[in-house]
Amino acid sequence: MASFQERGQNGRVNETILQSILGGTLRAVTYAHPIVGLKDGITRAQEILTRFPGEDGNMHTVGELLEDLTLHPELRAQLDLECVGAVFAALARKPITDHLLFVNLHPTTLEQPVFWDRLQPWVWDLPIPPHRIVLEITETWAMHDLDRMESFARRLRGMGLRIAVDDLGSGSASLSHMARLAPDFIKVDRSLVRDVHRHPYQAALLNALALFAERMRVGYIVEGIETMEELQAVIDADVPWGQGFIFGQPEPLLVQ
Repeated sequence: MASFQERGQNGRVNETILQSILGGTLRAVTYAHPIVGLKDGITRAQEILTRFPGEDGNMHTVGELLEDLTLHPELRAQLDLECVGAVFAALARKPITDHLLFVNLHPTTLEQPVFWDRLQPWVWDLPIPPHRIVLEITETWAMHDLDRMESFARRLRGMGLRIAVDDLGSGSASLSHMARLAPDFIKVDRSLVRDVHRHPYQAALLNALALFAERMRVGYIVEGIETMEELQAVIDADVPWGQGFIFGQPEPLLVQ
């Protein structure tokens, strides 16, 4: 999938595209991407993603927009709310009842009262129990107040939702920060998976995390698996679940 920022200059946010998204001119399209059990090859969960149509005819991600530090936190939260709301609306119309469902959430959004105002109705409208929803909080949460993040995590769990730390290993958070959040799932970033079959240290680290996750009864997912060599190395490291293009591209959840 392409990125909107590929069209910008020096990584600056394309304000026209941003306002088109927030104004409803560009509407989110939801996709599902499988998370697979590596021992049996069975799909165990789905990550529900959002994409937006561009003028070039391609579907685009908004990840770089959400991470752009020049973007005002309130605008970032509005953009994230647009994406999260689209996911919950799609799941309300076409529920996936046989898998866990992972939904991305930017840490800044947790700071916004409007998120909490909307979250409970979103959860009530779902025809599936809330414990099937796993909110993926990107690793940049470690840049925020940890006490507040722990409070937010307790509040989410109080609603029956589960929590995943996303992009572990991308550089923002330490393992001690992750331990304070005590997530139900950890998702390892592609940076630790790329060419892992050529790098014994990476493989050993993936295996160490597998042992930790097993002992703590935490779900453990490695993202970004793209080649057979990477897949075999991840399996050899005793990683239970995997995700990546080797299992296929994200598929539209609904006909929009």
